[in-house]
Amino acid sequence: MRLDLRSDTSNTIGTISFKMSAANQQARQQTPRKRVIHQLDTPFTTVSWPEISSRDQDTMLELLCSLLSPIGHHRQEYIQKSKGKKARRKVKKEAERITEDILVPPEPPIMSHVDIGFNTITKSLQNQSQPRISSEFDTKLQRRYSVVFVTRGDQSQAFNCHFPQMVGAATRSLPDMDKTRLVGFSRACSERLSLALGIPRVSSVALVADAPGATALEEMVRCTVPGIVVPWLAAPPEEYLPTTINAIQTTVGNKKTRLQ
Repeated sequence: MRLDLRSDTSNTIGTISFKMSAANQQARQQTPRKRVIHQLDTPFTTVSWPEISSRDQDTMLELLCSLLSPIGHHRQEYIQKSKGKKARRKVKKEAERITEDILVPPEPPIMSHVDIGFNTITKSLQNQSQPRISSEFDTKLQRRYSVVFVTRGDQSQAFNCHFPQMVGAATRSLPDMDKTRLVGFSRACSERLSLALGIPRVSSVALVADAPGATALEEMVRCTVPGIVVPWLAAPPEEYLPTTINAIQTTVGNKKTRLQ
């Protein structure tokens, strides 16, 4: 009887090769592949948020909620919550039948000196940063903010990263004592401000300069928080600033198997 040793040897080698290739493929899948990607960045220095201790942030939050609480009380007592157009028409008809025996008190004085919300504050800062070209613009510029509060702990960085640049641009020509201060609460406090204001959500609150009842809060912020300075806005650099290219190392995902 003749044995075919070559056939057995080739089968053994093929089995070993298959196992080695399977082991290598499994090792490649477990070890993530890495590659370097490049990203363009601005050559100018970034403007960072002012550093405020947690203790000072808590004190500012207490003073701010105490200042805004009359607004929330007025909203809850005398402002009808919106329930849709149909419900609004029904309430309006019922209100026309009833004589207004109860007089609604005027709004709290602080209410007209507070701006609430991302869009309102951003638009106002944008108006303040533009040059004065008319008397209408001068009227808008008179509504200068003393402090802008942002609930950073409840938001992503992309939502509020523009505030340092905008505050610095809006107050770049003012003396240090008159510059708008920027306060970013690192802890989540949106619900507490919403309760104080009587509205569902609060992302940012801005106080107009010389707001009634805000003297203690403004003085504390002015003594604790420095004004924002943007170096490349004060004087344009005379030297050439090359483009900044960041090299970032990232992982590559596994290849997807094609379905036959």
